[in-house]
Order: sequence, then structure tokens, then C-alpha cells
Amino acid sequence: MKHLWMLAACMALLSADLAAQTPPAGAPARRFAPTYNTIEGQTIESRKPNNPNEVPAFREQTRAPYHKTAPFNVSVLLDNMHVPYSLAFLPDGNILLVLRLPGELRILDKAGNLSAPLKGLSALTSAKDFGLLDLKLDPNFATNHRIFFTTFDYLPVAPGGPPVTNSNTNVASALLDEATGTLTDVKVIFHSYPYLPSNRLGGKTGGRIAIARDGTLFVTFGDRDDDDVPWDVAQKLDNDLGKIIHITPDGAPARDNPFLNKPGVRPEIWAYGLRSPEGLAFDPKTGLLWNTDIGPQGGDEINIIKRGANYGWPIISYGIEYTRPAYPIGDNGIRIGNGTTSQDGMEQPVYYWDPSFTPSGLTFYHGDLFPEWKNSLLSGALSGQAMDRLEIRGNRVVAEEALLSELNTRIRDVQVGPDGAVYVLTDSGTGNPNPNTPFTSKLLKLTPK
Repeated sequence: MKHLWMLAACMALLSADLAAQTPPAGAPARRFAPTYNTIEGQTIESRKPNNPNEVPAFREQTRAPYHKTAPFNVSVLLDNMHVPYSLAFLPDGNILLVLRLPGELRILDKAGNLSAPLKGLSALTSAKDFGLLDLKLDPNFATNHRIFFTTFDYLPVAPGGPPVTNSNTNVASALLDEATGTLTDVKVIFHSYPYLPSNRLGGKTGGRIAIARDGTLFVTFGDRDDDDVPWDVAQKLDNDLGKIIHITPDGAPARDNPFLNKPGVRPEIWAYGLRSPEGLAFDPKTGLLWNTDIGPQGGDEINIIKRGANYGWPIISYGIEYTRPAYPIGDNGIRIGNGTTSQDGMEQPVYYWDPSFTPSGLTFYHGDLFPEWKNSLLSGALSGQAMDRLEIRGNRVVAEEALLSELNTRIRDVQVGPDGAVYVLTDSGTGNPNPNTPFTSKLLKLTPK
């Protein structure tokens, strides 16, 4: 019986992740994947904003002009994965893959062979079904074999108790023995606070990791809100929801955190006021930390994350909130907060999309295979069904190009390999654990023509 509740909770997680892209029964049809404009100098977005009254804070903040770059080849490395989430490149040329549901780590070797699930994850939790999210190698992985990853974990249901499962995102580490396909010294190094009951089992889990030059970890956490009206936990500093935290490799608060030793404040918090932060990456040239944050209807953001900064959710936003059961669009939507898009003491996004784009995995292009992509930020998109290339100049988006939109599929993660190629994980969006259900998510490799 406990296994069934764990499975139900696991499925609820994926269902909530799709809720922002899938209208409820009886709702009017919506065009989720836009037809992108490909006329040089015009914006790629042709739809009207969900918020008709929005006024950008500066000219380059939204709807950047389209700029075409050279065509490329797309190779399919894997085409039968089950809900992938992230990947990392091992020193020997193999690829370490995260499958979100059920939580598995697998290795794809250079010959194209996919391993069985790595052993050892059972040390993390007593739940049979739990979710894995992001993955990063320790900067010294070649010598210490350490990996960091995030897991969406569940507390066990009390024997004989009600079917309520408390859950949240945690940060874990392990040592990888690639030869035996085994993880050892598997442990949670950071437990987020608080765990929430299943009625808040939303898809806003966060869980993206970025490792700084000094080896410390930055990790995103969503606000876990799945109700019709936003709640304000992202503005409160007594919890980790709607935050970016900063911890040491052992899970302790980093020494330069802005709220250390302040009563009633979580010492691991680095920045706050976020909704559903799904992308996190350092600019290798400037060292600045960039983030994507999924808004409600419209108002998906790109932010530069600053120490102690407040990014405004749910007080300010360029989007409008979902409503049930009518699921209206545009003028009929509910404004966020008092309808304003700016307020003193709250950061403006560097860029935002409206209508929704649902940005996901994020990286800067730093290879040599695509010279035209230098100084570009690459973002996956779920509802946008594209890999978006955003050309950055002076920390502003000056051009945009929606790539891979012809595939008509959700893009979950984007990474630049040691060879300079771009690796892309698609996400079919199905979490059906039935072994007879075909798995259609892919791992793609992009190389120049």
C-alpha cells in the first residue's frame, strides 16, 4: 500500500509539471507551440502578450529581433528514454544521464550503449519511487569521483495513517565507480525546508545546480504553489521555497551568504522572490550567475542573480495568473499582486517572454564548433518547444533565434560538450510507468554542417 502512495505522489509531480502547459477539460483550445517568425530583424514571437497592459522597463527586455545563424546537423544518440532531466560529461567521453521518474542514473558510452541503472541510490530514501533532477560533477571529479545531484524526495507515509506524503527537493552527493556502475557514499548534504504535504505537490520543484569557481554550489528551489492564487512564501526568508541557496560541497551555508546569523532567516539563502526557477548557469566570461524562472501565463524571465536580491514574485510580474475552470487568456486573466511590473527594492528581469515560453535547462555556449554562437545563452523550452539562442551583449539580449522548433517537442536540458557540440534532451512529457508505454524522449547532438 505504501508503494502505491509513493507511486501516486510521483505521478502527481509530473502531472503538476504539465499543468502549466495543458488546459483542463472543457477549457478553450490554446496554441502552446508558437509558429516562430524567421524574418531577419523582426521578433520571433508573433502572438499578442497575455498581459496587454505591460510596459517593458527597457527596450531590450522582451521580443528581441530575430537573427539567423548557420544551419547544423542533428544526430540522435538515444531515442527511447523515460523522462530525462539532465546530463554530465565524464572525463573518458561517456555521458552520465539523469532519468527523472523513476529516479535513475545511467551511463551512455562512446559506442552508444546505455547502461543499467547505477546501483546505490537506495541509500537515499526508503521510498521506492522518487524523482531525480539536476546533476553536476565536482570540479575535481577526475581525482575524487564525486557528483552532486538534486532529488525530489518523499517522507514515508505513517503506518495506518492518512495517504499524505510530505515532499521537497534536496541536494545529494555520491562517489561514482564507473567500472562497476555503482554509487557509494551516497548521502543528502542539504535538506530543504519545509517539506510540504501532497496537496502542494506542484511541479515547481527547482533543483538546478550551478557550481562556482570556488567549488561552492548554487541551487534553485521553486515555490511549490499549485493553487489558483499565488502564495507569498518566496518573499519570506524563513523557508527555502522560491529561493536560490548557496552552500559548500558539504551542504553548509557558504561563508559569504547575505543572511548569515540573522534571527528567523535561513542562512543558506542567496536570493529570493522566484516562482519556478528551472535554469541556472554561470557566464564563463563574466562569472555572473544567470537564471530562468517560469512565470504564470507569460512573464517567464531571465535574471542575473545577485547576492541578497529580491526578484519580486509574487508581488510583481509581467505575466497573469491562471484561473479555473474557465482558464481565460489575456484581458480576462488575474493580475499578479496589484498588477504592477516593478517596485523599489525588487530586481527587473534581464529579459522576459510573454506569452509563455516555459524556459528549462540553461547554458552559455563556450565551445569552438559554432563561432556564431559565441556570447549566446542557450535555453530549452517546454511549452515553447524549441532551443532558444539568445545573443548577449553588455548583459542584454540583442537577438534571438528559436532552434529545433520543427521537432515539435519539449526541450528539457541543453549542455555544451567538451567537443564543442551542443547536447539536447527532449522530454516527451509522459511519466506513465507502464512498461508497455513507448518512451520517446531523445538525446540529440548538434554539430555544424
